[in-house]
Amino acid sequence: MFNIVSLIIGFVALVCAVVAFIPLLGWANWLIIPLAIIGAVIGMMSRGTAGRNLNLFVIVVGVVRLMLGGGII
Repeated sequence: MFNIVSLIIGFVALVCAVVAFIPLLGWANWLIIPLAIIGAVIGMMSRGTAGRNLNLFVIVVGVVRLMLGGGII
């Protein structure tokens, strides 16, 4: 059950991360990364690893996007 919840959170965060690639919407990554962290924590409580891995991928994408946009130096 935790894995399904984590996957849902991960897919929502991933869709938001794709939208955040539009210029001037990079600030949304500051909201997406904590959402993906919550999903990863929920994914760690499950036996499956798919939800955790998806959320970790979204976290990496968000951090890289923030570094490219100058949000994290």
